[in-house]
Amino acid sequence: MYQHLFFDLDHTLWDFEKNSEATMFRIYEDFKLAELGIPNFESYFKNYCIHNDILWERYRNGFIKRTELRWKRMWLTLLDFNIKDQALSLKISDAYLDILPTNTHLMPGALELLEHCKGRYNMHLITNGFETTQQMKLSYSGIDHYFEALITSEKSFSMKPKREIFDYALQTTGAVIHQSIMIGDALAIDILGAKNVGMDQVYYNPCKIPHTEQPTYEVAHLAALKSIFI
Repeated sequence: MYQHLFFDLDHTLWDFEKNSEATMFRIYEDFKLAELGIPNFESYFKNYCIHNDILWERYRNGFIKRTELRWKRMWLTLLDFNIKDQALSLKISDAYLDILPTNTHLMPGALELLEHCKGRYNMHLITNGFETTQQMKLSYSGIDHYFEALITSEKSFSMKPKREIFDYALQTTGAVIHQSIMIGDALAIDILGAKNVGMDQVYYNPCKIPHTEQPTYEVAHLAALKSIFI
């Protein structure tokens, strides 16, 4: 039924939470943030995640640019602990972007699924992440060879769930809607974005978050996709 599989990357194949936490822990240690008044890593990382989520939402909606997103999430986190050092926030931002994509944790079952689908389907990625960063993630985690095309928001000048990025992905890969399916963890971004252009979807919902939408498929573990992609 399908010839082209379009995967999201972060949180779907690449374990963003584990990799981001490992990166932030290294930053906490390397920059000696405990000595600056941040009492423990747990509170530092929790506050960072809150600011990061808010700023990413603003970036997706076009209210801020990526440069502001990158340093401001660090700046606001430091301010939570009364550290008013913008230069430090810029250094931390650079370190984060250097370290993050070198981490290699994948979501459970991701590698097995990709190996299962290899040779059976044309596999691609549609991601709102930054071009160089996403390419590095794929390379360091050793999964870049599975994919024919990496479609990023930078390259397409659009972002999921907007129609333009899906149209760009179809045009770039030569895929057609009825032979394509989107696999992602973000209901409002991956699933509804694909649904709005008429593409089938797999909602990867490992936490089994309740919702009222009706995706084409829904799975709690990537291994379950082996029975769909046979």
